[in-house]
Amino acid sequence: MTSCKLDQSTLEELRLLLWGSSLKEDVFSRWSQGFIFSEEAPSALVQFEGGPCAVIAPVQAFVVKCALFKDKPADFKKLTCISNAGANMLLLEALKEILLQISQSDFVLVDLNGQVGLQESGACAPCQESHNLGETSHQQGDATNVNSLQDASFTQETFHSSLRIIKCSNCDELHKALERSLPQLQSHYGVLLYLYSILLTKGINQIKNEVEDPSEPLIDGIYGHGSQSLINLLMTSHATTNVWDNDKDISGLKLRGIQQQASVGFLTLLEHMRYCEVGWYLKNPVYPIWLLGSETHLTVLFSHVEELVIRDSPATTAKHVFSQFDPEGNGFISSSLLQDVMRSLDLVADTEYVEIMKTKLDSEELGIITSSSFMETFFSEQPAEHPQSFMLYHCNALPQSNPGGKVGYLEGKAVLAEEVDTQFITDTTPIKLCLQTKWPSIEINWSNGITPSLN
Repeated sequence: MTSCKLDQSTLEELRLLLWGSSLKEDVFSRWSQGFIFSEEAPSALVQFEGGPCAVIAPVQAFVVKCALFKDKPADFKKLTCISNAGANMLLLEALKEILLQISQSDFVLVDLNGQVGLQESGACAPCQESHNLGETSHQQGDATNVNSLQDASFTQETFHSSLRIIKCSNCDELHKALERSLPQLQSHYGVLLYLYSILLTKGINQIKNEVEDPSEPLIDGIYGHGSQSLINLLMTSHATTNVWDNDKDISGLKLRGIQQQASVGFLTLLEHMRYCEVGWYLKNPVYPIWLLGSETHLTVLFSHVEELVIRDSPATTAKHVFSQFDPEGNGFISSSLLQDVMRSLDLVADTEYVEIMKTKLDSEELGIITSSSFMETFFSEQPAEHPQSFMLYHCNALPQSNPGGKVGYLEGKAVLAEEVDTQFITDTTPIKLCLQTKWPSIEINWSNGITPSLN
């Protein structure tokens, strides 16, 4: 583990990638907060100003994952009946897991003036015996000032001139460095320090290769909102700009999408409004945890019922391979591509057999093979059964969007329409419209009659 000052050329590249050529002081100020837990719910992160939800919401999703799905059975009480020390450990594990998605070695942590327990020589300083993760305050007003540089009156120039990097070569070093830096990450610039760590661990050039338009900053330097590429980077480790499955060819332009199931998913009100298409991979993440997007904000929805998500199977793999040969999403491919599809799926692809299957799948000799006929022929299977009713929990990190201004978890019982009398279907709230993009017939009865806000 070594420590050094962040060199000027890298810093300038980083700032241009993240903020563009112009960063307003009020935007920098809104992003200047730590990972602070709520007094109401000790595992729920608080967001004080608009903007940093692009980082805070994904970290919250991974906090939920680490709490509910590390051990079985998943139990919501693991989030609510937890000590401050336990919440800090969840935060540590969540921050580490996001970095581990991006790299298995060679991590970069960013801090102010090297205050993460490293001596000036770069060697690890011994842990203080009194160090206890539970002693770190959860309240913004009480957040520990790790050093004199962590002052709310910092300008962006002072902040950037004070940055140092800590290079960790393996997971153990990363864990120790994160543990020592946790008080700083929960202080005034913690979210920014972690975000810069993500970007440098991923690599500036690699991010530029993955985004659709490298000239567009990951955060709007004028308005302060995070881009979809930034959200995708934290969710999936790839800074792709789109949320559909796989890559698409639009008028000869290759547009990248999501390549596999992510640990946590994504649903958005914008899909209900027909502004985008969220693919199967993000609607069916590995764990039943989703970021919910409105026009301006990100919140977190989750359940402890793992049966809500569909595990990868030969049939789902086949659908995705077929769609790769149908990049425009027409629902069919040219008959001439059948052999390539079959070969990609390790099916028998001898020319003679493929010709027989072409005749069967394209009996009307239209020169096309539909996705439905292909799946029925090669991968017919019974659809998986899903719960018809289940509990959902929602967390919005903005105090003003919560009852009484207290950030916590709102609970609801979801029922699919087969069990609902249609005369009572009157809910057209934004959160329901968002959830209908995954469960078209969903109805939710929120506890205490309080409907969660997406904004």
